[in-house]
Amino acid sequence: MTSSPPQATPGAKMLYLIKRRPTTSREQLVAHWYAHHMPKVIQGAQNQASQGVPHALCYIVTLYDPNEDGEHVWDGVAQLLWQERPARSDTPHGTTPTDSFQQVAEPYVPWATTEYVVMDGAEDLKVVPLTLDAPFPTTRSGFFKVTFLVKAKQGTDYEKFFTHWLNVHVPNVRSVAEQVGGFRYVVHHSTDPASEPYAGMAEIHFRDEAGWAGYRERIKPDGMGEWIAPGQTLVLGGRTEMIGIP
Repeated sequence: MTSSPPQATPGAKMLYLIKRRPTTSREQLVAHWYAHHMPKVIQGAQNQASQGVPHALCYIVTLYDPNEDGEHVWDGVAQLLWQERPARSDTPHGTTPTDSFQQVAEPYVPWATTEYVVMDGAEDLKVVPLTLDAPFPTTRSGFFKVTFLVKAKQGTDYEKFFTHWLNVHVPNVRSVAEQVGGFRYVVHHSTDPASEPYAGMAEIHFRDEAGWAGYRERIKPDGMGEWIAPGQTLVLGGRTEMIGIP
């Protein structure tokens, strides 16, 4: 199965996988993330834009459901699209907390990726700013989002892997997703896959969990297994996104 591969989104998509500290509840993490951290990130981007320096163009957070054991391997991921890749600090963010969110989250590091939007889903994923408070951050739900954190085998030839992913696997996934009501499909490839914990991330929005079940029933192998580390790819569900910069 082959077709023209999707085009890369200009800029750098920076991902921040977040896990709460052992003494922190899930509710506490989300409350501080939304109320205290997101407004600071939004304001920072606005300040940078007003100064004419590179800044985040988009900022969206996905909150993950627990796994079958009731555990959160990751609580969520923040995604920021930058005009160009920002400099990476040697010190993880939150090592010295600067807000209430960083006090309850484990220190985290940016993960630089190239984004490929395969199915946009703009008509189904509306952004509705708040009207009685500051318009952002806001939230959206009413979907079932599945995230794949893809771990590659040691010694992988990433050029061959990523070429197969875009040229063969993406058309396969898109075809099946469309059959079961999937309406957004995005792939992220690590810009430095040998140094990151995951080679890439893929996200599919379904209308509900039935769509995800239908996808699992219909999807067929397409050769991706040649590069995937057995049993090490994470599959995470989510039902809520927090929107900082649409």
